[in-house]
Amino acid sequence: MKKWIYSGTREEQPSERELMHGKLARKAASEGIVLLKNEGILPLKKDTAVALLGYGAEKTVKGGIGSGDVNNRKNISIYQGLKEAGVKIVSEDWISDYHNRYEQAREVWKEKVLEEAKKVDNPFDAYAENPFAMPLGRKVAEEDICEADVVIYVISRISGEGKDRRKVKGDYYLSEREEEDLRYLAEMNKPVILILNAGGPVELTDILEQTDNIKGILNISQLGQEGGDALADVLLGKEVPGGKLTTTWARRYEDYPASEEYGYLNGNLEKEKYKEGIYVGYRYFDSFDKKVMFPFGFGLSYTMFEMKCCSINMEESKIRAEVQVTNTGNEYAGKEVVQIYVTLPQTELEKEYKRLAGFAKTRILKPGETQTLTVEIPQKQLASFNEETHTWIVEKGKYGILVGNSSDKLKLEAVLVVSDDTVLEQMDKICPLQEELEQIYLTKELKEKSVQRQEKLITAQVPEYYFKPAMIPAKSENAGKNQENLTEEEKRFVSVLEDRTTEELIPLLYGKISENISTLGAAGIRVPGSAGETCGTLEEYGIPSLVMADGPAGIRLRQWYEVDKETDSIYEMGVLGSLENGILEPGVHHENADTYYQYCTAFPVGTALAQTWDTDLMTEFGKAIAEEMEEFHVNLWLAPGMNIHRNPLCGRNYEYYSEDPYLSGMLAAAVIRGVQSKSGCGVTIKHFACNNQEDNRMGVDSCVSERALREIYLRGFEIAVKEGNPVSIMTSYNLINGIHAANSKDLCMTVARKEWGFDGAIMSDWNTTVPEDGSVPWKCVASGNDIIMPGNPDDDKNIRQAYKEGKLTEEEIRNCAGHLVSMIRRLERTDC
Repeated sequence: MKKWIYSGTREEQPSERELMHGKLARKAASEGIVLLKNEGILPLKKDTAVALLGYGAEKTVKGGIGSGDVNNRKNISIYQGLKEAGVKIVSEDWISDYHNRYEQAREVWKEKVLEEAKKVDNPFDAYAENPFAMPLGRKVAEEDICEADVVIYVISRISGEGKDRRKVKGDYYLSEREEEDLRYLAEMNKPVILILNAGGPVELTDILEQTDNIKGILNISQLGQEGGDALADVLLGKEVPGGKLTTTWARRYEDYPASEEYGYLNGNLEKEKYKEGIYVGYRYFDSFDKKVMFPFGFGLSYTMFEMKCCSINMEESKIRAEVQVTNTGNEYAGKEVVQIYVTLPQTELEKEYKRLAGFAKTRILKPGETQTLTVEIPQKQLASFNEETHTWIVEKGKYGILVGNSSDKLKLEAVLVVSDDTVLEQMDKICPLQEELEQIYLTKELKEKSVQRQEKLITAQVPEYYFKPAMIPAKSENAGKNQENLTEEEKRFVSVLEDRTTEELIPLLYGKISENISTLGAAGIRVPGSAGETCGTLEEYGIPSLVMADGPAGIRLRQWYEVDKETDSIYEMGVLGSLENGILEPGVHHENADTYYQYCTAFPVGTALAQTWDTDLMTEFGKAIAEEMEEFHVNLWLAPGMNIHRNPLCGRNYEYYSEDPYLSGMLAAAVIRGVQSKSGCGVTIKHFACNNQEDNRMGVDSCVSERALREIYLRGFEIAVKEGNPVSIMTSYNLINGIHAANSKDLCMTVARKEWGFDGAIMSDWNTTVPEDGSVPWKCVASGNDIIMPGNPDDDKNIRQAYKEGKLTEEEIRNCAGHLVSMIRRLERTDC
């Protein structure tokens, strides 16, 4: 093996790569901003006098906390972005006052976390249980706004790993101070632009209905390091907003299905019952005829677009639609998203009213310019899962094809006629319910209304096309290369495994054990701040270990570290030093040591990236991630996050893309293609599956029907696997119907490998085997969870004991070791 080259650079100044990726982060941020309301107030003129107010004005939240954070060099706040763009800010005193309040609150919070960390085994638990809450600012006064033409009011929220959001004022609801400020601004008749800087929805219904001075609303989510500049670009019209929501914003929290049963609200953190079944997000609001605040797929622009469906063509296993998009405005160039939905025939197998079936985004279109897009609708987007027969089936009937730029602004363009029930796939029964699950279904009145809507659509004067779905060929369980087709290097890898005894292979089944183990971030040894490494027990035979780093908004490493010149060893730092740029545990400088810098790029969070609806941009983002992986010797990026926005209180929703599995899967596949286009770089899609709650995430049992599991919670993973071919999957902490995901043979072997043809490695989430009631190490191996991360001595002991007692077979151990070595072979890199 070659001598290890330390990651990072000795040069502290920004590299060319850092500058280039900063530009890409700014571009992605501006394209992910969603314009929700504009009553002639935007874009602003540069000479507009602005009162900038709200918690996130100068303390803009770049992203979530925990493993999804990035320790980048610097962040551009909204205040800084507007100042640098030349905007006149007339509320400097308010901003200065809030800065001081914020810094004081941070010190109090820091002391509390450090004190609590002394009482727990893992310091991260103290950090997760005590998330920083942004302090109240002082009341807005007349002197803050008297010189202002416009008020920009920023509503910011912090959320993250280990704890869910709360249905309280200052989190899901406006704080009392925010509400007080906004009502005061209404009394003063000041036009307001609301900026929503949060990882998920904040309820605005009352304030919007009871005031009339909020003229503009921008949902910026959390935009990463370049957020302030990106927002300034959009506010001033340098960039035209083209983002679309990937999650429905309800009028009231209670309007979400099974909302009062979620997480901590019903007092039961042991079991989470998915009573809504398939009715998640817009599927519920459409089917149950619920009015919403901002619909799925919604987003305004500074210009206008016209769509025309030119043709629809039937092909084997898919439908292709040609849609012409024209910028009909006369001033601004912009982008538009074509969204195609299908309505579903209502039979004995109850279905949602409509679902997203395809989408595409235009290039920048100048006023008067036209582009024709081809939008592909896979046949499986017409299919539903029948639990009685365990089949994906396209039922006979008529399917409406709706085209538009939002889920609530659609035009019926065609009707597909399916003459016969067609089984696309025969599946195995998986993850059976352990107890009866009461689910919501359409009432008789709603069913009748759904049928009436369907009849109205299909009697419209639009073209009809006959579509014959095709059965999908079954995946081979042994879809890999035959032994005789292996290259000499591949044969060498295989022979190394074959020459080892079963006991010698056991260390491959867990990560490289470090004394500095934590739930995230500090288990990496060679690359400081990395999440962990695979076992290096076969390095003497030319099979390297792999370095893993967290995502999904960039790569999370320590900003800098030091190497002792005499011993050539890295000065280590605990988990707290890897959080939030080391605010809780600042780095210590040593004598006679070399300093290495690892400044990674903080891109927008997953939800903000998804709001671009732009697969090309997602691939470009993935390629940038790969460049940083290569620079810092990282082999596996622990991203993208694939979980569904089931409920707006999930603390980690910002990492995930959408409430819709098709959109999630297609965007993830685009990122995967970008990352894995570079040799030696791989992704780990996570968290497989139903990781929709952070409170008691390691012990909660997700009780979900097989239909909802397959149609909603596994479907995005399926698309990502089939379209992107990721090298790795990470199982989730939670149980699914009584069995931990990492101990589920149904998930790891039946679904991922047998049904989807996944041929990479499956790993656990960090320390899933540590809790007394957590995943069982030997059962991880027996179930096909190939690697337990980050690895600890008890994992080794448990696996060896199970093998000795006959609970674990040699074949099971060799299969897992083989999957790991196969992944290493696929990712082997010669540059380090």
